[in-house]
Amino acid sequence: QVQLVESGGGLVQAGGSLRLSCVVSGIIVSFNSVGWYRQAPGKQRELIARMTPGGTEYTYADSVKGRFAISRDNVKNMVSLQMNSLRPEDTAVYYCTVNQYWGQGTQVTVSL
Repeated sequence: QVQLVESGGGLVQAGGSLRLSCVVSGIIVSFNSVGWYRQAPGKQRELIARMTPGGTEYTYADSVKGRFAISRDNVKNMVSLQMNSLRPEDTAVYYCTVNQYWGQGTQVTVSL
């Protein structure tokens, strides 16, 4: 059974940082593309970060370039998203993905 369990979301002030973690079971992170999506209220889900299995290709949404960084821990079989310089517009539910599998989402709220 494939499961993705996220943690690290919460409330943070603008300019602050959060690190989202995604513990993965049933599928090997190192063998798959991994990514993070988010969905803000009233908006469509958007891809914010993605990394290929070899870690040689990264994709970031323009809105998060230079602020967010996706990473993969092959030993712990985890996916992470480091979020720095957070802005109120980053407020959304964030979803971890491994291949076609999705986590349950975790809320990130950035206050002024």
